[in-house]
Amino acid sequence: MLDYPALAALAAVVREGSFERAARALHVSPSAISQRIRLLEERTGCALVVRGQPCTATEVGRRLCRHVDQVQLLEHELRGGLPALPEAAAAEAPRVSLPLAVNADSVATWFAPALAGWAAQAPVLVDIAVDDQDHTADWLRSGAVMAAVTGLARPVTGCNSLPLGTMRYRATASPGFVRRHFADGVGAASLARAPCLQFNPKDDLQHRWARTLCHRPVELPRHLMPSASGFVAAAVGGMGWGMNPDLLIAPHLQAGTLVELVPGTALDVPLYWQHARAASTLLDGLTRHLMVQARQVLSGA
Repeated sequence: MLDYPALAALAAVVREGSFERAARALHVSPSAISQRIRLLEERTGCALVVRGQPCTATEVGRRLCRHVDQVQLLEHELRGGLPALPEAAAAEAPRVSLPLAVNADSVATWFAPALAGWAAQAPVLVDIAVDDQDHTADWLRSGAVMAAVTGLARPVTGCNSLPLGTMRYRATASPGFVRRHFADGVGAASLARAPCLQFNPKDDLQHRWARTLCHRPVELPRHLMPSASGFVAAAVGGMGWGMNPDLLIAPHLQAGTLVELVPGTALDVPLYWQHARAASTLLDGLTRHLMVQARQVLSGA
């Protein structure tokens, strides 16, 4: 049998990023957390936590953390079906940890308000990991999250995949940037000189757009800007050009503070909601809520 107090300690260390913060969250001493983790590692025969700033889980540690999340969901269902349980009869039932992975542009546009409307009424504590839409599915595969907004249509093993709709991106820059770098037009030569903006090294949208436009790969000089709002601000300020979603830049296009590099060359990115096939009314409720909200905002939903 698994030691669930030890598993709770492991999940707290990974969630909080340190043994000290995990101890405060569980109202025990740091030495108690350390002892529980050590005994769990001895029992499993492998390391579960990479000690650092912050502490992170090993592959086996992530699988155990996902197990803890699933057990919490099952216990929530059990409390709902057995109201005589002391925990179910308590004035305030314990909140369930719900780890999710979402791309930054969704967080900055439709996802955060949609999630807030649901989480305000649900007994959950949401933990969102932000990554590129082409890589959020990796968080599902590793067991680090229970659900994700992803660009991957094919279901991850053990998950369901539902289409959310499409985010439309346009290659945009400030008028001054366009005058400086693209006075003679937008092509492979000018794109290879003009700095672009990338959210992180995984962000492939700029290269994908340039490859489509030029019919061949183009090596792009880049600035890294890991913030959706900062990305738009950097484009408006003339730092570089980038693929910005319509949902964020419509006012700037209307005001003329951003312009398209090549009108009519928008890039559509389909998004999907993948979630673990856990028998959970919480996950099912979140899924229904997000699907409704996505249909109101995303194109093609």
